[in-house]
Formats: sequence, C-alpha cells, structure tokens
Amino acid sequence: MLRKYAAMPRKRTEMRKVKDVLRLKFEVGLSHRDVGKCLSLGPATVSEVLSRFKASDLSWPLPDGLSDIQLEGKLYTSSVAKRNKRLPDFTKMKQELKRKGMTKLLLWQEYCQDDTATAYGYTQYCEHYQLWLKKQKRSMRQHHIAGDKLFIDYCGPTIPIISPDTGEIRYNAQIFVATLGATNYTYVEAGRSQKQEDWIMAHVRAFNYIGGVPRLLVPDNLKSAVIKAHPYSPTLNENYAKMARHYGTAIMPARPYKPKDKAKAENAVLIVERWILMRLRHYMFYTLSDLNVKIKVLMEDLNNRQQRMYPGSRKQQFELLDKPALASLPTYPYEYIDSKRAKVSPDYHVLYEKHAYSVPNGLVGDTVTIEASTNIVCIYHHNQLVAQHTRTHKDGGFTTIKEHMPHSHVKQRFGPERLLSWAENIGVGTRAVVEWHIQSRKHPEQAIKSCLAILHLTKQYGNARVEAACQKALLLERPHRTVVVNLLNNNKENTQETPEQEENPVTHHNIRGQHYYQ
Repeated sequence: MLRKYAAMPRKRTEMRKVKDVLRLKFEVGLSHRDVGKCLSLGPATVSEVLSRFKASDLSWPLPDGLSDIQLEGKLYTSSVAKRNKRLPDFTKMKQELKRKGMTKLLLWQEYCQDDTATAYGYTQYCEHYQLWLKKQKRSMRQHHIAGDKLFIDYCGPTIPIISPDTGEIRYNAQIFVATLGATNYTYVEAGRSQKQEDWIMAHVRAFNYIGGVPRLLVPDNLKSAVIKAHPYSPTLNENYAKMARHYGTAIMPARPYKPKDKAKAENAVLIVERWILMRLRHYMFYTLSDLNVKIKVLMEDLNNRQQRMYPGSRKQQFELLDKPALASLPTYPYEYIDSKRAKVSPDYHVLYEKHAYSVPNGLVGDTVTIEASTNIVCIYHHNQLVAQHTRTHKDGGFTTIKEHMPHSHVKQRFGPERLLSWAENIGVGTRAVVEWHIQSRKHPEQAIKSCLAILHLTKQYGNARVEAACQKALLLERPHRTVVVNLLNNNKENTQETPEQEENPVTHHNIRGQHYYQ
C-alpha cells in the first residue's frame, strides 16, 4: 500500500541571494537558467523570486535604505493576507507536538477545520511555527569578571587504578575539574571518590594551585556539595560550607537541570576529557599518585597551549587578569574535619565510621556533634568538648575511656586476661574453652558475654561439673556455650560414650530391617 506523505515546507530564499537574482536579471541581463547557475539556484526558485518581485510594488533598482526584513515582507507577505489570515495557537501547538505520534500535518488539518478561508497553507503554517519557536528560547551571553567565579565539576569518564598483584581494578579514580570563568585557567586532579573529604580537599589543592581564592564557587549539585537541591535556596553540606568560610569565599550551586549556569565547567570537562583523558587511555596506573603526576604534566601543557579564540595561553591570560583579582590565601590551609550529629546509645558510645567511641555515661540519649580529623575524634555537647579519642581507622570494635563508665560497670569490666585467670582457677578445660571463644572472635571484646555465661555456670553447677562439661565439649570438638549448657542440663558431662556406642543402630517398630525384603 502506498503511503501519502505531506510535502515539506519550502525554505525561503535568503534575501542576499534574492538581491543577486534581481541584479543579475535586470542589470546583467542573464536568463533564468544562467542566473540559477551563477547562484547555485534551481530555475524554479529563480522564477519564483522574479514572479514575487513582479507582483510586488517594488522596482529595480531597489529603494535606498530598504532592509532585508522589509524586502522579505514585500515579497513574501501580502498585507491583504495579513489582515485575513489567522495565526494558530503556537503554545497549544507546541504542547500537542509533545504527544507521541502527533504530527504538524494533523494539527494543520484541525486548524483548517475552524475556518478554511482564513487558514494559512501547510507550508506557511510550518514556517510561522518555526519562526515563533526560535523567538521563545533566549540565551544570554555571560560576562565573567576576573577573579570572580571558579566553576567546579567531575568528568564523566573515570580512570581505573589497577592492583599490581592481581591485575584487578581496585577502584575507578574520579577526575576533578575546576576552571576560572574569566580566563579558563584549569586545574585537574584525580581522586579516589566523590565523597566529602576527596571533594573538599580537591578544592584546597585547587586554591593552592591558582595561588588565591575566587569570590564565588559554582559547583554542581552532587551530594558532597548540596544536601538538597533547589533553584533558589539550596541546602549546602555543612562541611563544604565550613571550608568556604575558612577561605572567605561563597558557594553558589548551579540550578538543577540548568546546564547553562555552569557552561564553563561543562566546556572545561569536555576539553579535559579530550586533551588529557584520551591521552591516558593506553596507560595503566597502579597508584593514584602516579596518575596525578601524569595528569599534572598534561594539565600544564593544556594551560600553556595557545588559544584560538583568545590571545595567548590560559596561563598568560590568568597572570594578566585573574591572578591580580584573586583574594589571598589564609595563613593556614584548611584541614578537613568531618562533622556529623549522633545520638548516644545506652552503652554510652557513639558510632563513627563503623567504630564506637565512648562519651560520659550521663549523656545517654542525648545528641552530640562528632568532629573527626585524620588522627583525632572530638565529641561536643552543646558546643563543649566532652570526649576526645585517637581515631581508629579499622572497622568494628569500640574505644572506651574508663572515666566515662558508670562506677558499677568499672567493677564489672572484664578483659581477656581476667577471664582466662578466672577460668584457670576452675580448670584447664574451662580455660581452653574460654580461650577458644576469645580467639574465634574478630574482636576479643565480642566474646566477653559468652565467656561470662560459661563461668557463671559454676554458681548453679559447681566448679567440678563445669570443668567436666568443658572437657567433654573439647572432646566433642564443639566448645560452644550451648553445648556446655546442654551437657550440664542433661547430666552428661561425665558419661564416657564411645564412637561405637554413638553409632549403635536405632530400633523402632516402623523400621523393618535388612531381612524384610528377602
């Protein structure tokens, strides 16, 4: 079955070529065909232009001061038609075209049904819509002042860091990009992740590289920078804001889904991906430092390269414009301090990075502020320091200061040494069971409750029976607390069962035996 397609609207001839057509026709005296050959126009187009000129009130030469817009109006728009023809509802037309399967032809047909006499033809209908559409979208050219804004973003592509032993990818390095608005002077570095510490400390190194501080920071809306994005009042990450206060600068995140707010960053990221990342695609990197050494070389090459649109290189422009306008760096560089709020648990500890740190037991149930640097964890309550610990970077476990414990807990506090000494007083079997519990746990403190439960069995069963149960559990190679308890409850700690006894067949009236089927 043949499909009928609507004719595409013919594009209007440029007014520059229209004037050339008229000049070659009336001044040079060329034929329609020769005019078309000279201007790379079809004969039909030349005929149309000359026909429209003849139908208009114009004559050759054209009047002085006649603009291209006026000429177009004379040739392509009739005043009568303007009075009689009605324009379609372009806003509604735009919304309808968002529907899947909707076409301009269908909308034009519906438009003609209202009043055919005043309706434009399909070609003009499409032309008017395209002209209206072009006028709706405006892009204001941004003017960047020297030392004013630093645009910040991450590249989409990453670079893998390879394990030299296994050849596996340890992690994918994130590429941080910062560029000054006035001169496009660019800083690039690779980081382990996009987490807060990597994000903030990359800013610190960027400030050191450019030797000053801009008035504004324009980041994207990643979580390390913005907790809650909003076009007008975004909620900044407190750690990020603290860094900005230290350097005396302000943060103005780009509006969500408005890429033109950070067009400089988008362009810088594109240039970095092409100029740096593509040059590194054949290399293998085993450490982050090796990667950054290579990036630094290419970054200097990028900043010293001559620009096509601006005089000199990025660095030359930076030295001339941005550098004198930047604010000076503070006396001391910013040290990253992670800040978070936490509720004190009933065991008078707070959890930070999967490790528990103690606070005075009187603060149980209260909310405190944890500030952690690389080596120290400080805990504040109502802006007063209540606890300070050496930071532990291992997951699990807890760090407890004796003074934070209630008096009753200090008396009850048991360490591995005390537990083993107590168990040895009961017997060598009990000591072996307690030692097994301590060694089988990742952290000895995790075994304290189990060990105490075994040792406290002596209050009910006496030392001799507990020792016998522990030796029996060791003989069975099952020194678990539940096994020891079951042996005592069932009075089996002193039974001398042999493997033969344990393997005796079970007799039952439902079991027929091996001779049943013979």
